[in-house]
Amino acid sequence: MFIRLLITKNSLAFIFVFALLLGGLERSSIAAEKPTNFVFFLVDDLGWTDLGCFGSSFYDTPNVDRLADTAVRFTNAYAACPVCSPTRASILTGKYPQRVGVTDYINPGGANQPEKWNRKTKLLPAPYTDHLALEEITLPEVLKKAGYATFFAGKWHLGSEGYFPEDQGFDVNQGGIERGGPYGGKRYFSPYGNARLTDGPDGEHLPDRLASETVKFIKQNKDQPFFAYLSFYSVHTPLMSRADLKLKYEEKRKLLDTQEIWGTEGERKLRLVQEHAVYGGMIEAMDQAVGKVLKSLDDLKLADNTVVMFMSDNGGLSTSEGHPTSNLPLRGGKGWMYEGGIREPMMVRWPGVTKAGTTTDSYVTSTDFFPTILEMAGLPLEPKVHQDGKSFTSLLKGQPFARGPIFWHYPHYGNQGGAPTAAIRDGNWKLIQWFEDDRVELFNLAKDIGETKDLADKNVAKRDSLLTQLEAWKIEVGAKIPAVNNKWK
Repeated sequence: MFIRLLITKNSLAFIFVFALLLGGLERSSIAAEKPTNFVFFLVDDLGWTDLGCFGSSFYDTPNVDRLADTAVRFTNAYAACPVCSPTRASILTGKYPQRVGVTDYINPGGANQPEKWNRKTKLLPAPYTDHLALEEITLPEVLKKAGYATFFAGKWHLGSEGYFPEDQGFDVNQGGIERGGPYGGKRYFSPYGNARLTDGPDGEHLPDRLASETVKFIKQNKDQPFFAYLSFYSVHTPLMSRADLKLKYEEKRKLLDTQEIWGTEGERKLRLVQEHAVYGGMIEAMDQAVGKVLKSLDDLKLADNTVVMFMSDNGGLSTSEGHPTSNLPLRGGKGWMYEGGIREPMMVRWPGVTKAGTTTDSYVTSTDFFPTILEMAGLPLEPKVHQDGKSFTSLLKGQPFARGPIFWHYPHYGNQGGAPTAAIRDGNWKLIQWFEDDRVELFNLAKDIGETKDLADKNVAKRDSLLTQLEAWKIEVGAKIPAVNNKWK
């Protein structure tokens, strides 16, 4: 009896210990798959090749490059629009910009609305909504409801007061106002003249300040789940750099004996070489700010429990406003529907899940962040909320990911030379529809990343198939079409 009882107790002890171990492994697995925290870096106007890890040999970005070494790097990541506000709305809602009505960059004075349009163009731009409606369910609202502390720093550009970050689910707003750039005060230097960012010491640099505010928030919320969204004003105009960094890149340009080389895109001149010293300084200052935030995660021992995402809102500025960068081998840049305007540098680090230093050529778009973050956090997906986004968690786990077609619709004239267009990418094929003359272009991106060979007349079946899909999608999302400009002669 005693022996049998002893065996029974030992058996129970073994079972108990085994259960604890199994439970610990299960919790460990859950912790790896459902991290507590999120840090999202969104850079403004950063081109696809503006980082060392994406091919730049002129701009120095050691901190972002180190992030790429520990993350999955996406070579076919897309913004939902070739300009900023619509892409920002798509990230926060998981919807194409056409569904929320924000289809152009928001001009507080409405100068780009059709009723105030005074440019001699063949079409009038379509009307658009000048704010992200409060009725939209945003990513920070969902996370906040689930117990997350939510933080925003930097560029908002999704509406005026009453529609600021604090009205859309963010607990903290540092610097998010209606402006598309840092146009108050000393602009990129304090005093900032920003109603949502107190001035620092005279000459304080904006990207470093935004990083410091992000670090402060992380420290204050290190014991609870948080979502920190650092949305840089960098590297948007005005083109301004710290003096030391400008000098560095002037010397680097001399050392490399790099000269300006120009081409054309439409009627605009197009920069073909990265050699702009001020822009180089702006990129490196952004990189240093990223490094400050990442270091805080390490110092606070939060890196192993924090997803880090990095993205840009549209392509690099290459055809206007100083033409500061080149997006080669991609065609065009900000404001254009060519790859240079919509393909973005992107990376994701999901501790315990993603394999460090890997690259994927599977394509994703900015609407996909919303459902992906929810799935990472173990929260239920709500297709009616983020109805256009597709979670790419399977891709991050190294599994197959069939994204399906992605769409664009920009019925406006930007400031960079592009005209109203729509587009679709399905597999390796991309079709662009130009509204001025209803012309279409067809490219095979696997064979022609620079979009130099229009195959619309050579592959009529593919052209017509993609155009049919695009037209059906425009109807589904309620896309607005630009009207004829009767004032234009």
